[in-house]
Amino acid sequence: MSQRDYYEVLGVSKSASPDEIKKSYRKLALKYHPDKNPDNPEAEDKFKEATEAYSVLSDENNRAKYDQFGHAAFGQGGANSGFGGFEGFEDIFGDIFGSFFGGASGGGKQTRARVGRDLRYDLKIDFEEAAFGAKKEIKLSKKDTCEECKGKGAAAGSSEESCTDCGGAGQVRMQQGFFSISRPCPKCKGFGSVIKNPCKVCRGSGQKSTSKTLDVTIPPGIDDGQRLKLRDEGEAGQYGGPYGDLYVFINVKDHPFFEREDSEIICQMPISYTTAALGAEIEVPTLDGGVMLKIPPGTQSGQIFRLKNRGVQVLGTNRRGDQHVQVKVKVPKKLSPNHKELLENLSELEKEDFDNES
Repeated sequence: MSQRDYYEVLGVSKSASPDEIKKSYRKLALKYHPDKNPDNPEAEDKFKEATEAYSVLSDENNRAKYDQFGHAAFGQGGANSGFGGFEGFEDIFGDIFGSFFGGASGGGKQTRARVGRDLRYDLKIDFEEAAFGAKKEIKLSKKDTCEECKGKGAAAGSSEESCTDCGGAGQVRMQQGFFSISRPCPKCKGFGSVIKNPCKVCRGSGQKSTSKTLDVTIPPGIDDGQRLKLRDEGEAGQYGGPYGDLYVFINVKDHPFFEREDSEIICQMPISYTTAALGAEIEVPTLDGGVMLKIPPGTQSGQIFRLKNRGVQVLGTNRRGDQHVQVKVKVPKKLSPNHKELLENLSELEKEDFDNES
């Protein structure tokens, strides 16, 4: 019986990249694998055919031979004879089916220790606390190491026992036609040992729920949406594994007067039209308290003045940004008779000035 072209078997072109060949084989292998098609000889044949094609096309040298000589490059026995049977396929299967079978290539028992879960805490702080830094106390619930069993999961006075199904290897081998595959042992879940007498407090998990209070240092200059990492303050690892981390996400409250852009502070300051016209000194609020700002004569509404080093500290440095003060000329909505008379006189003077300029 003539053999099908290997590229046709995998459904790829002759110019296909190694990744495309691997991806196509993965798809076919998962579709026709004997585990998913028990007692289906046709599926098993297609699985073998795809595996044989992949064994050739995944190897650079063998692919070059096949492209030049076809199936004849491997003798009468096809690709199998060129490989001495399927003795080298465990690496291929480990690569392709490692995640599918839940174990790594070549087997070996897994460690029971697991890294603890990272946690998130959302912390709302005041505008000034973000600018100058602060100390905050937070409370969180998390899983910590069980004190009864010290995180081992086994009751006091007992310990793990070697799994009788896999002999402590953590892996069992299953025969599939002409080759065998290693899988995690279903009894011990690949750990190689079982806890026959679990801790009654944590029920064998090695963890228990607890509440904890932490002091968090807010650095000066932190901004809305940034986060702090507290190493090893997440949940406890299982069975001796390391702790996870705690991430504190910062939410800065709005300020009624100030706005912030990075390390710069922006504010708007209302002034009277006489102050704008004649000039004056006005008091402007800052994060450090009120300071005097000189308004020169003829200042226009919307003009911006800068107060150096009155902004927010640049995170991780001793430098501070500036404060930008935008003045807005305020026009009164109601006028007293005397005020109105004075403005009318001013209007006549302004009219004369405009007439003289023209």
